[in-house]
Amino acid sequence: MVSLSDIKQFFRGYIGINEPMAKYTSMRVGGPADYYLEPADKADLVEIVKYFQSNKFPYIMVGRGSNILVSDKGIRGAVINIEAALPHVRLEGDLVVAEAGITLAKFVDFCVQQGLAGVEMLAGIPGSMGGAIVMNAGAHGGEISDHLVEVEVFRNGRVQKIPKLEAGFAYRTSAFGGDIVLSASFRLPKGNKEELLNKRRELILKRNTTQPLQLPNSGSMFKNPPGHFAARLIEQAGLKGKRVGNAQISEKHANFIVNLGGAKASDVLTLIDLARRTVHQNTGILLELEVKLVGFPEDVPSQVA
Repeated sequence: MVSLSDIKQFFRGYIGINEPMAKYTSMRVGGPADYYLEPADKADLVEIVKYFQSNKFPYIMVGRGSNILVSDKGIRGAVINIEAALPHVRLEGDLVVAEAGITLAKFVDFCVQQGLAGVEMLAGIPGSMGGAIVMNAGAHGGEISDHLVEVEVFRNGRVQKIPKLEAGFAYRTSAFGGDIVLSASFRLPKGNKEELLNKRRELILKRNTTQPLQLPNSGSMFKNPPGHFAARLIEQAGLKGKRVGNAQISEKHANFIVNLGGAKASDVLTLIDLARRTVHQNTGILLELEVKLVGFPEDVPSQVA
């Protein structure tokens, strides 16, 4: 059994009780978490995870909250936000070492300013490094794992470095689902800084033009099935613009569900179910969620980002 007084004995970061997760997710929906913690640094993060694990207390990890949908009933257990604890990126010899809490935008900017290529396709993707590693984020034919060397994780009670070959990377997945990602190291090819800046600018402009970034959303809702685009399948099913409560399948991009203001997680879940059922009835293809569901009855809290 965990105790707030016990946690305060060693934890140096921020502790919130019954914090509404709508404040910490990009969809801006979600009920309260029993405990919400922002560790002060890596050591603080490791200690709180050890404490929860030793007490068999459920917890999840979040960064920008861009790839999760939290239940209206909230989260029974703890939410650990890593942004403040692990916000840095640096050069170590020929490696770029990015901590798990840094945003992908800052990571890409750092690499481009150093004249290093191979990650500019990630420009504009919301979220932080930790979540991007866990889900092997990608865009425009590239993935974050393309130039990755190793990942530093907290696993089995200790900090370890896992080489790429043991990381289990595949389309939007990895072997890190049960780990705490601390940092990732990349060996990137040299590039022309001006060309990289232009490419980054083009990709961000394209994303701003084609995606509903002016409204709260969780990013791409479904993975693209082999040989297909989820957005096209949903649009062909006649669901573009479909609204339930204040949640809507985006009129701009059908693989996004947006919050028009005051949407409930239950509204979003209804649209998810509608899209999956309708596409399956029309095509035989069962869309697989890319967004993680947290706090719902079928959910067993472990590690999301």
